[in-house]
Amino acid sequence: MIWNTMMGTSILSIPWGIKQAGFTSGIILILLMGILTLYCCYRVVKSRKMIPLIDTSNWEFPDVCKYYFGSFGQWSSLLFSMVSLVGAMVVYWVLMSNFLFNTGRFIYNFVHDINVTDIVPGTNGSNKVICPSAASSHPPQSKSVIFSSGNNTGFELFEDWWNKSQTVPFYLIAVLLPLLNLKSPSFFAKFNVLGTVSVVYLVFLVTVKAARLGIHLEYNWFTENDFFIPEFRILFPQLTGVLTLAFFIHNCVITLLQNNRNQENNVRDLSIAYFLVGLTYLYVGVIIFASFPSPPLSKECIEQNFLDNFPSDDIMSFVARIFLLFQMMTVYPLLGYLARVQLLRQFFGNAYPSVFHVLVLNVAIVGAGVAMARFYPNIGGIIRYSGATCGLAFVFVYPSLIYVISLHRAGQLTWPALIIHIFIILLGLANLIAQFLL
Repeated sequence: MIWNTMMGTSILSIPWGIKQAGFTSGIILILLMGILTLYCCYRVVKSRKMIPLIDTSNWEFPDVCKYYFGSFGQWSSLLFSMVSLVGAMVVYWVLMSNFLFNTGRFIYNFVHDINVTDIVPGTNGSNKVICPSAASSHPPQSKSVIFSSGNNTGFELFEDWWNKSQTVPFYLIAVLLPLLNLKSPSFFAKFNVLGTVSVVYLVFLVTVKAARLGIHLEYNWFTENDFFIPEFRILFPQLTGVLTLAFFIHNCVITLLQNNRNQENNVRDLSIAYFLVGLTYLYVGVIIFASFPSPPLSKECIEQNFLDNFPSDDIMSFVARIFLLFQMMTVYPLLGYLARVQLLRQFFGNAYPSVFHVLVLNVAIVGAGVAMARFYPNIGGIIRYSGATCGLAFVFVYPSLIYVISLHRAGQLTWPALIIHIFIILLGLANLIAQFLL
């Protein structure tokens, strides 16, 4: 359950993150961030039991923050929780626009028997890999060249009305905005298994693609080579920002573990979940990076969503996009429901005060998603900014501060414990600041 909940859209950006950090340093950072976020998550799980003389069995982590930091802890935890939820919903909207666009174009070309190629550099052969970022400094657009004979007017009209950033993000409003206004989206929780199916299929896709493309790693240290693989790059904080959200489950881990039949196994189960998540990220990230055909393409071509490196007419990528699109369309209303419950209940004491209140909130959330999909469809950037922001509070600061305060009140605080946890807080602060500098 924890593996399924934690494993989200960040997996699509891990290969790009490794490219930004450097191959060896990227692998090391995934391991270190997994261990660090696991320890902080462990501190979250144990935080309730360190409060004496009070029944905390029904408490969530924001309640613990309120106990230690008063109203500031309550409102700040709400703020950072909303950042994580709305950030995830914005990423979902950008990805759903991407997947819907590519799926629609695949179906249109298949039905009308149209052979189309993207105006971007790429490899030849049946296992085609493309480099959308090489065509321009902007995110890949929807321009293509048609190679079939006959009247091209219909295809050109389709391309005008079916544009990745200018039209498709708006089409999603008609489907998703009404679903957000449902009082209880419990129906969509039944499709939670789609998350597992999607991740398993992505691992399968990565394995098959790697087997067909082979390994492409150039380590010519002493000769000039355009395809040289750097071991370390100064842009490594971009990966740590992505990983903060990729390993983020701290605001709901207590709720998830409450359903565990054997509570004494919580730490073991949490450790196993983090191990499996880290292993999945490592496998997908390393395999995609290593098998990316360089030469003839540069590793710099790896996109923030690695599925964008496969053309829209690629069958396996088409199936992956279908899986992910349907999964995200069922998870999106659940995220909206969580955001609504946390925000409106805090302000109005009711998760559904009126249709007007709910509609205004949902229009604002959907508007943020449409705006990002229209003007900044870079999921790697959105993930790392939102991950570093909410992670500063829930991953680094609150768990460490609460542990230090509880030890101090119990008279058990030592200098090594204080120094280690201050260092963890400083790491979180540096992680956030670095996102805006690099």
